[in-house]
Amino acid sequence: MNDKTTHFGFETVAEGEKQQRVAEVFSSVATKYDIMNDLMSFGLHRLWKAFTIQISGVGRGDRVLDVAGGTADLSLAFAKRVGREGQVWLTDINHAMLSVGRDRVLDRGYALPVAQCNAEKLPFPDNWFDCVTVAFGLRNMTHKDAALAEMRRVLRPGGRLLVLEFSKVWAPLSPAYDLYSFKILPWMGAKVAGDPDSYRYLAESIRMHPPQEELKAMMEQVGFKRVDYFNLSAGIVALHRGYKV
Repeated sequence: MNDKTTHFGFETVAEGEKQQRVAEVFSSVATKYDIMNDLMSFGLHRLWKAFTIQISGVGRGDRVLDVAGGTADLSLAFAKRVGREGQVWLTDINHAMLSVGRDRVLDRGYALPVAQCNAEKLPFPDNWFDCVTVAFGLRNMTHKDAALAEMRRVLRPGGRLLVLEFSKVWAPLSPAYDLYSFKILPWMGAKVAGDPDSYRYLAESIRMHPPQEELKAMMEQVGFKRVDYFNLSAGIVALHRGYKV
């Protein structure tokens, strides 16, 4: 019997339970995910993702893996960069989110390969991708170290991983950020998505995610080199970058 536990927001749950609980959250919010992102971040998530694309160094002919790609913001941007010679895989563990992303990709005129898969067990060969990205997905994974190790495995030598994720905000902003996170976000979730609990989980999961230096250390522990990070919007979000050497 596996008695290991992990966190689901501020709640302690059995490891085997977390994946299903997270799946329920994202199945609930999938159809409202994009509009809620715009409302919650005041549109800043578009700038954070644009910065990620800029930092990636991805060019024509590259192979890119978008882990937990959801509604395909990054996949679509990368598809424009790699051209017909390249390849962009859109993946997500959640069927509802992946369906929204797949439909959006097709509506924009792209025929990207799509795979529903667990980031802790990626169905791709070793040393295949030039760049792997995970945007706002790592904090929801049960075994973050295993997922990071898998992302490193599928990268070619010289390839890079980009992790865009909520992080630890600049201390003077913390009281206002807490008020926004725990009072306003659930209210918005109720009004727009009809689901305050999922957005309460969102706020809690951010607080439980490793802060900047801790995530950097986790990436180094699974073998990434030259790991650095960029604080965006006063540390509300951080972009971590690491290389497979």
